[in-house]
Amino acid sequence: MSSRSGKRRIGVLLGVAVFAYLLDLSSKLAVVAKLEHHDPIQVFGTWLQFEVIRNRGAAFGFGEAMTIVFTVIAAVVILVIARIARKLYSTPWAIALGLLLGGALGNLTDRLFRSPGGFEGGVVDFIATPHFAVFNLADSAIVCGGFLIVILSFRGLDPDGTLHKD
Repeated sequence: MSSRSGKRRIGVLLGVAVFAYLLDLSSKLAVVAKLEHHDPIQVFGTWLQFEVIRNRGAAFGFGEAMTIVFTVIAAVVILVIARIARKLYSTPWAIALGLLLGGALGNLTDRLFRSPGGFEGGVVDFIATPHFAVFNLADSAIVCGGFLIVILSFRGLDPDGTLHKD
């Protein structure tokens, strides 16, 4: 069964990616300028705080010695999304991939341009919740995009807009 509408959704993908990227970048610029080297700000008591850290690893600080690996992974994700985009006819998939792309670009920008630079920069994380990793808006976009991809896959919708039944 096909649900292809006949028009590629690259514009949707790029629009979502640019929005996610700019939101992440502006939030990081603001928190670094206003909050870095200051005590955490309690937004909702200890349930939600803004606390700036530089994370050279992955979630929970895992793999700090492998920063270059995470940089390469982000670059590969971007290339895979570009390849999928050539056959992208599904708006939900365009939104999901746009979130992934914007988030990957946001964290990749940190790894390339933040100290010490050269593929080893620390990602700015600032959203802190109890008993969980400190994260940023790029991380949130990646998780939301990934979750949406799982839902779309379980529902049988492919990026090309076709429905399949397993």
